[in-house]
Amino acid sequence: MAGFNRVILVGNLTRDPEYRQLPSGQGVCRLNLAANRQFKDRQTGATNQEVCFIDVDVWGGQAEACRQYLQKGRPVLIEGRLKFDSWKDNDGQPRSKHSIVANVVQFLSFGQGQVEQGSDEVDGAEEMSTNMGASKRASSTKLGASPFDDELPF
Repeated sequence: MAGFNRVILVGNLTRDPEYRQLPSGQGVCRLNLAANRQFKDRQTGATNQEVCFIDVDVWGGQAEACRQYLQKGRPVLIEGRLKFDSWKDNDGQPRSKHSIVANVVQFLSFGQGQVEQGSDEVDGAEEMSTNMGASKRASSTKLGASPFDDELPF
């Protein structure tokens, strides 16, 4: 059975990007992302917030752009795949964690209608929806459009 592994997250960087260059010359940038989820408690009616911290690896040219333009606190949209790593620590104990390998990193503006000083970026929501539409078009181009798309009733 074929699998599907795709993740899309929006959050803020919890620290400055960590960039390194491998012996092969390829660059990799580690981003640490905090994605928030806000929900209402049904019993008390109180609004609660849950935070998920995620490590993201960005490769190649995008890694260089992240190193150059991103910093702690900056909101980003990440599109990529989930990766599972396991290893043994110094005491021989098994350790594991999930992380994201990014395909797309979209730099977002700092707030609705706000523009970072010295930036030509548009509003974050517009930028995100524009990127997601472009990503959807690119995905359909990569996969190839079905010749039966015109005949589907939905």
